[in-house]
Amino acid sequence: MGGVLDKDGSPDASVPKTKIEAKIIEAVQKREVQGSSITAFNSIILKFPKIDESFRKCISTFEEFDEDGNGSIDPQELKNCFHKLEINFTDEEIDGLFEECDINDDMRITFNEFIVLLCLVNLLQKDPAAENCKSQVGGQSLKATFETLVDAFVFLDKNQDGYVSKNEMVQAINETNAGERSSGMIAMRRFEEMDWDKNGMVNYKEFLFAFTRWVGFDENDDEADKEDDS
Repeated sequence: MGGVLDKDGSPDASVPKTKIEAKIIEAVQKREVQGSSITAFNSIILKFPKIDESFRKCISTFEEFDEDGNGSIDPQELKNCFHKLEINFTDEEIDGLFEECDINDDMRITFNEFIVLLCLVNLLQKDPAAENCKSQVGGQSLKATFETLVDAFVFLDKNQDGYVSKNEMVQAINETNAGERSSGMIAMRRFEEMDWDKNGMVNYKEFLFAFTRWVGFDENDDEADKEDDS
């Protein structure tokens, strides 16, 4: 994640460094033209339980993708499922998505990373060229959750450039907690949780990874439940 160096050698956080990141930014900006139905940061927080529930419904989809049952998805397994579902992505785009979501660079996608991948695929499928796919990844029941996440990001990205800055985060929190002395500290803490690469700008992928933590989702909880049931 993160920006590249511009001509004078200083970091430019708003310049995508991969083709797939550029496509994600472009898709976010197209969605931002529609605006957001969210008017306060607190309304995002209130949606956490429902989003967590939707995330857990992705477990069966994850297990379907994990063909060898080793608890993770490798690049070939991801390609196999995309091709089986006739999703209109090239192998290069699938590889790009895998690399974007493989946050640990260990050549495997864990469940939390898979959730982020689903969200990104849903966003990219908004493109007319992707509407003819046989089946949308994650199923129709998850579309509302995916749209809520995009809506939340659009609410935070006040200038609609595809990134959330510190000032935009502070503005969003202040709109909800006007007059509260702690609002600035809350905003900065939330921003630091999102800004994984510490470049001062948050893209949609970073936002999604932060969101999986904000809702309190832990894939280990599900593993513990499975052990209790056995």
